[in-house]
Amino acid sequence: MCGIAGFLRTGTLPDREHHHLWAERMGQAIAHRGPDANGVHIDQDVALVHQRLSILDLSSAGNQPMASSCGRYIIVFNGEIYNFRPLRKGLEQDGFSFKTQTDTEVLLALYARHGESCLRQLNGMFAFAIWDAKTKTLFIGRDRLGKKPLYYTDSDGQFFFGSEIKALFATPVVRPALRPDAIKDFFVYQYIPDPKTIYTNVHKLPPGHCMEICEGRISVRKYWDLSFRPVEGRTVSDIKAGLYDVIDEAVRLRMISDVPLGAFLSGGIDSSAVVGLMAGRSSQPVTTCTIGFDDEKFDEIKYADHVARRFKTDHHVFTVKETVADNLVGISRFFDEPFADPSFVPTFFVSQLARTQVTVALAGDGGDENFAGYSKYRTDAIENRIRSLFPPALRHSLFPGLSRLAGHIPGPLGKKASSLLGTVALDPDLGFFTSNCFFNPGVWKRVVSPEFAALTDDYDPAEITRHHYQEAPAEDHLSRILYTDIKTYLPGDILVKVDRMSMANSLETRAPLLDYRVVEYAAGIPSALKLKGKSKKHVLKECFSDLLDEDILYRKKMGFSVPLAQWLRSEIRGIAEPLLTGPDSGLSRYFRMEQVRALWQAHLSGDDRFTQELWSMVVFALWYQHYKDFIR
Repeated sequence: MCGIAGFLRTGTLPDREHHHLWAERMGQAIAHRGPDANGVHIDQDVALVHQRLSILDLSSAGNQPMASSCGRYIIVFNGEIYNFRPLRKGLEQDGFSFKTQTDTEVLLALYARHGESCLRQLNGMFAFAIWDAKTKTLFIGRDRLGKKPLYYTDSDGQFFFGSEIKALFATPVVRPALRPDAIKDFFVYQYIPDPKTIYTNVHKLPPGHCMEICEGRISVRKYWDLSFRPVEGRTVSDIKAGLYDVIDEAVRLRMISDVPLGAFLSGGIDSSAVVGLMAGRSSQPVTTCTIGFDDEKFDEIKYADHVARRFKTDHHVFTVKETVADNLVGISRFFDEPFADPSFVPTFFVSQLARTQVTVALAGDGGDENFAGYSKYRTDAIENRIRSLFPPALRHSLFPGLSRLAGHIPGPLGKKASSLLGTVALDPDLGFFTSNCFFNPGVWKRVVSPEFAALTDDYDPAEITRHHYQEAPAEDHLSRILYTDIKTYLPGDILVKVDRMSMANSLETRAPLLDYRVVEYAAGIPSALKLKGKSKKHVLKECFSDLLDEDILYRKKMGFSVPLAQWLRSEIRGIAEPLLTGPDSGLSRYFRMEQVRALWQAHLSGDDRFTQELWSMVVFALWYQHYKDFIR
């Protein structure tokens, strides 16, 4: 796990004598991603920067940038190639020889041998850049699911790239404006879906894509996609046995390490299964780490303790208390664009805890998206079943009015009825978007400034969800929304959160359930085996019924939730209040501050309806505070 960055030295770049300094500053900006070593390659054409977190072959021979034996290719690489050993064996049979025990050298040789098609042979998490000195071409690839980040800008013929946007800002050249549509995306989704960032002309390379830059021309191509068409001819027993085997193999591959290795453990089925499989393959107790809260409604410590005892792990626990206020401002700085999933806070602390024990931690990420584990999928199934009972014309004409009428019914029943009727009136893709929108449209209209509304009223963030839903290689509704989440929520929220918070602590995280073979296998399982009645992740529970106890398999899902409403009123009130009420807050450029203050006062009085909206405004204002000097 590392950090990479670089730029092409084109004729349009001024101050060529300062390029070494720029490269060094880009590395310093992401030094937390790789504190063990750093390196720079710079010539008349390109600058390549690397910050190393040593995991395999800890010697200096594994340092980067790394050149091929012939000197033609130079690589900077962030991530892990889990199948590098069989790949190396095949290359040796083709006549290649190796000087190190690293996956980096194998990747470099594989590219030299196969070019772009090498991507299809890789099983891992990665973002890498390879410079071809002969053709003067920079090739960049990103893993299939988007576990490792890659940002770039090509403003005015100047190309810069990096693992984090702050690497781009380390030069005096990259000073973008803000994108109004991306700001609206953020408040709706709580993150900004790729390929956008919040900055004009700074982009994310989407997962499963690669790009080439040659003679000023940029070509971005997709090399992988996911099909949800069920595999025919398998019994349920066959499916469960095959699923167990592919996950077990994914865990085995991710236990390869030359440094101490452990796991995150929440006590949910995903992380518990990973820990159980690790324990079966380890001669020593597995090191496990858990985060808890004072509030029992959000605390999973007792479930994690149960699993830790079951598999006799070396278990470590940290309880989040007053540390939230002490650390929130500093933690939020690791996000170079606004990010409002509040679980980034406990993710930081569990990563910090894990780093005191290990350098690599396995996690259960991906289980919910692969096997329909979120409660929203069950809610959506109910809505879609009701939707199917009525002709579209009737739903579109009748239900919006019924929704408005239900809204006048006092209490939570009226609110739920109004929401249900309003969502059922919509087509399935728009209904899924609306049910999972994080900023109430009515509240948005009330608080958004007239000037910002004029810039964004014609833009509809729902089109992002609609595009992926309609493009999904799938036959049924659940598969389409799982595909949509794998293309949006997973890389834009979950994987960003885990990458930034683990890398902030120089910790590598590995997710066996996001092995692309697990993801492809899960996509081929019929939807009826994933969401079966009220049972979410049904096939995964059946798969691990012999490994895990029933009180873990069938307990109510809590997710990685936090007591957010309480935090805003107490622990972080001193941080939130000036940002939500002050005249100099970054929010004042986009919102009617008198309306924001009214929402805040309602929250302080015990009204929790606007918790998520207020939180998203707090983290937006924090981000703006950190990064306003880099914005034009």
